[in-house]
Order: sequence, then structure tokens, then C-alpha cells
Amino acid sequence: MTDIKTLALQCRDAAQVLAQLSAADKRALLQAMAAALEADEAAILAANARDLDAARGKGVGSAMQDRLALDPKRLAGVAAALREVAALPDPVGQVTRDDVRPNGIRVRKVRVPLGVIAMIYEARPNVTADAAALCIKAGNGVILRGGSEAIHSNTAIAAALKRALAAAGVPEAALTLVTDLRRETMLELLQLNDIVDLAIPRGGEGLIRFVAEHARVPVIKHYKGVCHLFVDASADVALATRLLVDGKVSRPAACNSLETLLVHRDVAADFLPGAIAALRGHGVEVRGDEATRALVADVAPAGDDDYAAEFLDLVIAVRVVDDLQQAIAHIRHYGSDHTEVIATNDAASADAFVQALRSAVVLVNASSRFSDGGELGLGAEIGISTTRLHAYGPMGLEALTVERFVVHGEGQTRNIP
Repeated sequence: MTDIKTLALQCRDAAQVLAQLSAADKRALLQAMAAALEADEAAILAANARDLDAARGKGVGSAMQDRLALDPKRLAGVAAALREVAALPDPVGQVTRDDVRPNGIRVRKVRVPLGVIAMIYEARPNVTADAAALCIKAGNGVILRGGSEAIHSNTAIAAALKRALAAAGVPEAALTLVTDLRRETMLELLQLNDIVDLAIPRGGEGLIRFVAEHARVPVIKHYKGVCHLFVDASADVALATRLLVDGKVSRPAACNSLETLLVHRDVAADFLPGAIAALRGHGVEVRGDEATRALVADVAPAGDDDYAAEFLDLVIAVRVVDDLQQAIAHIRHYGSDHTEVIATNDAASADAFVQALRSAVVLVNASSRFSDGGELGLGAEIGISTTRLHAYGPMGLEALTVERFVVHGEGQTRNIP
């Protein structure tokens, strides 16, 4: 088995080849990768079935199984996401500043690839393709270290993508899938700060904290998504109920699903009985404070742990608040800087909510499920950063490049006349 440092060095060499590809070449490569996924559908779904069988045998919960599962429709969506990324404007070479200084030198800032990106993730096999597509489009090599629960799916997907790389004359090491899943190997990868330019962990809070605490390479953290919906006193009850049900039910295992519902006291009696009935109609377990339980029978009590929880399941915590400011205070205390939603017909309340919170995505009268790179026009996302570094929120192509200065002169010197 090749050691991880050797694999990383090979990926770095291959990344230099990728960085030289034209926009047209990269577009054609990603289209070929999408076609390869479709051609290998049977093999990929068979591999995924092996992973699902193993997960069921270990008693893995339904939320994790949902994140792990592929079917023809989901796989077609993965291929479509690759084609969407292929069609996006290429950020490499984009000039973000261009001016001439008084001494005549021309100063430009130009986007260039980051280099080598290590993607460390759990469960979701679509990340193998999404991360590869985004990194390659931005001219980067990518080292993919998925979890053991998806090893067969990830291997089958990577094999299809690598075949497209080879056919295009790009070294297959540009997409390196780590199959040695020992923790010691991941620790060694995270120490390679002279080879790996960025690590992006994507998964449970435990994985992300482990990576952040042990890495010597820079890390973009994607901590848990404790996402809130605040129903303001002026909110349209039907609209707020739609946002609630979509945000909680449409994909409860997603990081942009709602975990806490906050309701203004003035509208609680009109809103909560119908809203909770709608949630229960979809099998959602509701846990609430005393005010909620006084309005709706059989709601389980909610405590501090519930308001801080990322359930990733059909469970939601509910609290009645006195006003907008109490809702903001609750989010500041329990939130994770991921995604917040306000349902309101008051422009002043909407503005105050947006200005008071620093979360990566804040929505007004729209579902939390739009907190997603694809939905926000980035193509497939590589993750949602809750770290305030060069990228914050859903990360697309531009977040996988950096800006450097390119300066042109005509012999100008600074100190010599």
C-alpha cells in the first residue's frame, strides 16, 4: 500500500498539470466525468447496496442511511451537478483588480488554484464526485478521504471519474481516493502542511473537531447546522407553515434542515396548533417549552440540550419568545452560525434580523433548504464554511482559488533613480 505522503506528492504533481488546462479542456473533462458516472450506474449502485447492507447490519440510524443511499435518481443528480459545474465560468485567471500606479506599474489581482485540497468526509458518496468536480474545475488536485461506511460507493465513483481523467491525458493522481482508512493515516495527511494547501472536513461535529484539533494544514470548518426559523408577529401563517414543513421534512438529515422553531408570543396561539399538526402529519417529534406545551397537547418538554442539538432527524425543538430581540438572543446563544430564517411581513423586522445575526446564510421568507451552493448559483458546493476565513457560507469555485498580485512594469525601480 502506497504511503499517504507519496500519494499526496503525486497529487501535487498532478495538480500542476490541471492548473495548466484551459477552461475548455476542464469543461470537456467534467462532462466526460459525468458521462462516466452514468455509464457505471449499475456498478456504482451495486457498490452502494453493499454499503447500505453493512450499515443496516451495524444498526446505523435512518438519517445516516439516507445520507449514504444512492438510487438512479440521486446518481443522475450527481451527474447533472458535474455538468452544472462544467458550465460555470472558470474562476482561474479571473482578474479582480486592475489599475495603474502613479509610477506607471500595472497592478492586477488574479485568481489562481489553491493547489492540493484534502477533503475528509462521512457518509455522503455524492461528495466524492462533487468535491472532485469543484476542485478540478478550479485547477486543484484533490485527496478524498471518505468514511468506511461508504468505502465501496466511493471507490466505484472514483474509478469512473479516474477513467475520464486518464482518457483526457490528466494524471489520475489529480483525484486521489484514500482507501487506507486508519486514523493514523488521516493524522499523517493532516500534518502534510508542505504539500496539502487546505483541508475541508465535512461530516459530524466530532469529525470536524478532530480534524481542526490535529491539523497542521489550514482547515475550513463546517460545524453543525443548528438552523432556526423565527415566526414574527406579522408573519403570514400559511407561508410560515410552508417554510417550517419544507425546512424540517424535505431532507431532515441535511445540514440546512431546521432544528429549532421560534415563535413570537403574539402569533403563537394562531400559528402553533396548525403548524405542529402539520409537522406531526409528517412524523416529526416536537419538543417544546412550557408556553408551547400549554397551547398544544402531548408536546414533549424541551431542554437546553434540545435547543443546542443538530437532530438531523424528524425532531424539532420549539420555543415561544416575547419578541424579535429574544429570538435573536436565543439564536446567538444556541446557534452554530449556519442558517437562520425569519418569516415576517415587516421590513423593519426583517432588516433587524439580518443585521443582528452573523450566520453564514440568513433568509427572509424563504426555506432554510436554499442554504446550498447549487440553489444559490454556485453549482455543486464543496461544503458550507462556518469559519470566517477566505470563505464563509456555501463554498463554490471561487472559494477554491486565491488571489495573487501580478505586476507589469517598464523597468521601474523603487530606490534606484
